[in-house]
Amino acid sequence: MNIKGKSKLPKDIILHVKTEDELLKYLLKELQGKNRNNIKSLLTNKQVIVNRKVESRYNHKLMPGDEVKIDNRRSNTPNILTARGFSIIFEDEHLIVIDKHAGILSIATEKEKSHTAYNFLSKHVKYENASNKIFIVHRLDRETSGLMIFAKNIKVQHLLQDNWRDMITERTYIAIAEGVVKNDHGVIKSYLQESKSLKVHSSQNPDAGKLSITNYKVLKRTNEYTMLEVRLDTGRKNQIRVHMQEIGHSLIADKKYGATSNPIGRLGLHSRTLGFIHPVTKEPLRFQTVIPRKFTRLF
Repeated sequence: MNIKGKSKLPKDIILHVKTEDELLKYLLKELQGKNRNNIKSLLTNKQVIVNRKVESRYNHKLMPGDEVKIDNRRSNTPNILTARGFSIIFEDEHLIVIDKHAGILSIATEKEKSHTAYNFLSKHVKYENASNKIFIVHRLDRETSGLMIFAKNIKVQHLLQDNWRDMITERTYIAIAEGVVKNDHGVIKSYLQESKSLKVHSSQNPDAGKLSITNYKVLKRTNEYTMLEVRLDTGRKNQIRVHMQEIGHSLIADKKYGATSNPIGRLGLHSRTLGFIHPVTKEPLRFQTVIPRKFTRLF
C-alpha cells in the first residue's frame, strides 16, 4: 500500500508485509510522501505498531505476513527527544547510536545534571520499562557534535569498552582549523597528559604522557580556514584539539587550545563516521552523518 500526495498521514493505516525487510526501509518505500526524518519521527513518537506491539527500532526485521499499523495520533508518552539536542540514529535491544548536537553534555557534571544525552536517553528507555537503564560507552566534548554509542546493559558496555580498538572499524571526524593547512595529509604523533587544571598538554617525551596518533586529510581550504577529515589511531581526551594546536592550526572557537576566531559560534569539530562490530550480533555496522551546515557555509 502506497501513500501518495498527502501532507499528513491519515489515522490507522494498515500495511501488510509481503517480503522480508527492515522496518525503516520498508516504511520509506510504502509511505512515499515521507522522508527519513518523517519516518524516524513516527518511530520515536511510538506511532508505528508491528503485530499489535509498538516498535521504535529502525532495523526491526519484518517478515512476510507481518502487519504494520501507522497511527497518526501522537502517543500519550511525551517525546523527550524533541528539541533536546540529539537524534537516535540506531536502536536495538543492546545499544543506541545517537547524533549529538553541539552544546549538549554527554553525561552530568557538578554544574549540569539534567541537560545531558545520558539523562534524556535514560528517560527514553524507561518509557518502555521503568527498570531499563542506559550506560555510557564513550564521550564527546560538550561543544563537539556527532555520533555516540550508549549501551543498554552493563555487559554490552564492558564488551565495547574492553574491546574498543578491536571492535571500532572506522571513526572519523570533520574538523575546521584556523588558517591554511599546507600539507594535503599528515600524521601527528605525541604524548598527551592532562594537568590538574584539566588541560591536556602535548610532549615528544615518552615519559610525559600516553602515545597519541592523529591522521588528517585536507578536504577544503579558503584563505582563512581548512576543513579536515581526521582519523584517530588513539582516542585520548581532547586529542584532535591539542594536536591541531601543536601544528599551528587550532580548531575554530577552541579558545582553550589557542583559537582566536569563532566564525560559527561553536567548536569546529564533528564526529561524522562511526563503524563498529556489534558486540552481541557480531554484525558490522557503519553510520555517517552529514557535515554540519555551519561548517560547509565557510567554504
